[in-house]
Amino acid sequence: MPIYKTITVSPTTSVYIWKVTETEQDLADGIELTPHCQNRMDGMKSEAHRTAFLSIRHLMAQAGYVDQDLFYDDFGKPHLKDGKHISITHSHNFTGIIVSETDEVGIDIEMQRGKILRIAHKFTPIQEYKTLANTDALIRKLTIVWGAKESLYKIYAQQGLSFLRHINVMDFTFEDSRTVAEILYKGKKSHYEIEFLEFEGFTCVYALKMMGG
Repeated sequence: MPIYKTITVSPTTSVYIWKVTETEQDLADGIELTPHCQNRMDGMKSEAHRTAFLSIRHLMAQAGYVDQDLFYDDFGKPHLKDGKHISITHSHNFTGIIVSETDEVGIDIEMQRGKILRIAHKFTPIQEYKTLANTDALIRKLTIVWGAKESLYKIYAQQGLSFLRHINVMDFTFEDSRTVAEILYKGKKSHYEIEFLEFEGFTCVYALKMMGG
């Protein structure tokens, strides 16, 4: 079963991406779920959700983990029992995880879609990106910004955090494939590195909290 992409972000941090092409039965083979996760999966009405859920367990296996190694806190943020950091995402037929020994991390995969133009004002000062050559470029850029903010929200995991008011993603070019961001919330400022890649009409963004930031 194919893993779509593996990215070594640093010696202590890796990203794993899966493209779901298998049946649910194929993906279930060799995967043992905890009773909690089995219940979660049993409650999923759509096969696409169940195959995504199972593919994430295959990604965890690539990183050396089984379902029993994963638990969720009250905010719904995933954690690994050995103390390493993990973040999980899925969008349509792509799933992804990022695992780090050293850094707090977040990951998000999004399909590039025109509807983002309609909601952009809710999560970013849209005038920042008015210089882009065409609508396609604007959709791509806004999808990266949205993915960055989703990734940061997953790291920060605090209710009340606003994409528009509290998270600032510094401007970037597509060629950079990276940028930086900051969160200013309740008088506290924290800084993050953002990296992104695009494939098959999707955007993957992942974030790492900067040391001391």
